[in-house]
Amino acid sequence: MQANYDFQASREWWSQRWLELLDSYRFKKRLERARNYARQGNILNIKFEKAKVLADVQGSEPEPYNVSLSLDSFNDEEWGFVVETMSQKAIFAAKLLAGEMPQNIEEVFTSNGLSLFPFTLSEVHSKCSCPDKANPCKHIGAIYYQLADRFSEDPFVLFQLRGRTKEQIISDLRKLRSTNIETKVDSDITQSTNNKQKSLELDNFWQYNQPLESSLVVIAPSTGETVLDVLGSIPLAKEDEKQANLNSTDIVMKYLNLLYKDASQKAFLAAMNQ
Repeated sequence: MQANYDFQASREWWSQRWLELLDSYRFKKRLERARNYARQGNILNIKFEKAKVLADVQGSEPEPYNVSLSLDSFNDEEWGFVVETMSQKAIFAAKLLAGEMPQNIEEVFTSNGLSLFPFTLSEVHSKCSCPDKANPCKHIGAIYYQLADRFSEDPFVLFQLRGRTKEQIISDLRKLRSTNIETKVDSDITQSTNNKQKSLELDNFWQYNQPLESSLVVIAPSTGETVLDVLGSIPLAKEDEKQANLNSTDIVMKYLNLLYKDASQKAFLAAMNQ
C-alpha cells in the first residue's frame, strides 16, 4: 500500500495529534524505518475487526508479519453520554454528520470523564509477530502512520478505535437530534397553549358563572354614604332666593332620602329571600 506522508500543518489536526503521540517515542531511527515501510507499500493489507486493527506488514522475511493494534473501548453507557453531549451542540452534530472532526471535540469526551486520544504509547495495545522485542517495532510503527492517513480520510476511524462505528454514531446522533427537535416542538406548543389559556383567563377575569357558596356570602344593609350624601343638595330654580330655594330643596331631598331608604330596604329583603 503506497502512501504519501505530509507532516506539515496542512494535515488535519486529529491526524497530527496521533502522530505527535508516536513522535514522542525516543527511538527516532526505528520511527524512520517505520515511516519508510508505510511509504514504500510494505503494508499489504489493513482492516478493522470491531475496534481492533489487523494488518499484514512485509518485513525482511518472505512471510509478512501479523500486526494488531487497539485502544481501550468505551462501554455503551459512556458512548451514550458522549453522543448525547454531541447532539446537544448543533455544530458538533453538523460537522460529524458532514464527515468532519470538530476542532474542540475532545471537550465532549473530557466533560464525560473520558479521553478520545491516548496520552501515552502505553495506552495503545499493539502486538507484532516479528522477533523484535521493542514496542512499537517498525511494523507496528508503520501501522501508526497508515492510521494517520486513515484518520485524515475518515475521522470516524478514530471513534471506531474507541468502540463505535461511523454508522452507529450517525444513527444515534440522528435519533437524538430528532428527539430533541420533537421535544422542543412539544414544548413550544405547550407554551403557546399556556399563553392562550392565560389570555383567556385575563379576558374572563371579572366573570364568575358558577353559583356562590352560600356560607361565604354575607348580606348586610348599607350603613355608609348614599348617592345623595355624595352629590349634595340639588340646585333647584329659585323664585325667591331666601325662601323658595330653602323650601323646595328641603322638600325634594327629604323625598329622595325616603325613596333611597325604601329601595335599600327592599333590596336587602330581596337578597335575604324574604
